[in-house]
Amino acid sequence: MIESAKKTALLLVNTHARKVQESLGFVVSKLQSLDLEIILRLTSSSEEFPRIIRSYQDQVDLLIIGGGDGTLNLLVDVLWETQLPLGILPMGTANDLAKTLFIPTDILAACEVIVAGEVHYIDLGCVNDKYFFNVASLGMSVKITKNLTSHEKKKWGVFAYAIAAMKMLWNYHPFHAEIHYDGQVKSVKTLQIAVGNGRYYGGGMTIAHDASIDDQRLDIYSIEIQHWWQFLWLLPALRKGRYKKELGIRSFEAKEITIFTRKAQAINTDGEITTYTPACFKIIPRAIPVIVPVAYKKMKPSDPNFDLTNSVSCD
Repeated sequence: MIESAKKTALLLVNTHARKVQESLGFVVSKLQSLDLEIILRLTSSSEEFPRIIRSYQDQVDLLIIGGGDGTLNLLVDVLWETQLPLGILPMGTANDLAKTLFIPTDILAACEVIVAGEVHYIDLGCVNDKYFFNVASLGMSVKITKNLTSHEKKKWGVFAYAIAAMKMLWNYHPFHAEIHYDGQVKSVKTLQIAVGNGRYYGGGMTIAHDASIDDQRLDIYSIEIQHWWQFLWLLPALRKGRYKKELGIRSFEAKEITIFTRKAQAINTDGEITTYTPACFKIIPRAIPVIVPVAYKKMKPSDPNFDLTNSVSCD
């Protein structure tokens, strides 16, 4: 838990984030009223954030990021490097990492979590040496990412993802993939493969009903339907993270997974296209300190039979 003694926080805000204009002044005032000394840095280019963080890392006690999942994904490498405790202000469209950590979407309430919460170490997913918080995926989700504009996200909010998905289904075709995990090999014809480290993705979809971002496992699903209209039957399952193979969706857990495709497929990590197949995925346990609500451990899903082991390599 952050102590009551005054601490200095570097507050970085992406000015393109959806909620910035309406809330930034209130955020700074709130954090200062809670006895934090704030160094505020604004930029319209999140690519500047790593340089700013490195320049202040020895002058601050914690880092506060105002933005969405895309902004956080761009910063994951420098967060791993500096190990500064991370406070999250969910100012984006989906805010799936904040949802996974039970951080309130109300900005002022999120400020209170940053000051009164506790530091908890979360896992990172890794694909081809690229870290991610929530989900890495290939297939239809990449097309959605490429075609979803900032205007549509601002206009429709989280519903923009569902609208874009329905548009893609009309003309998107399955691809062949070979999935290697736990000594097994599965050949699939799929619309999408998702590999999850966290719990939520795509505006509140659930990767697995019992997933959490510190369970030291990867949750995987593959959508293997034959007709576009079958996707409608899958929506409740995708929302809740409970899948049935007879509905056309395959799911499993693994520590390490490798995916091969006939043609190189782009991979979307937390909403950003960052790498391509062939792709090797692994889990990095207890990688980054994040400030979460005090009640986080009571709220998150848990599996008492899950074996917490060390990180695996992906040679």
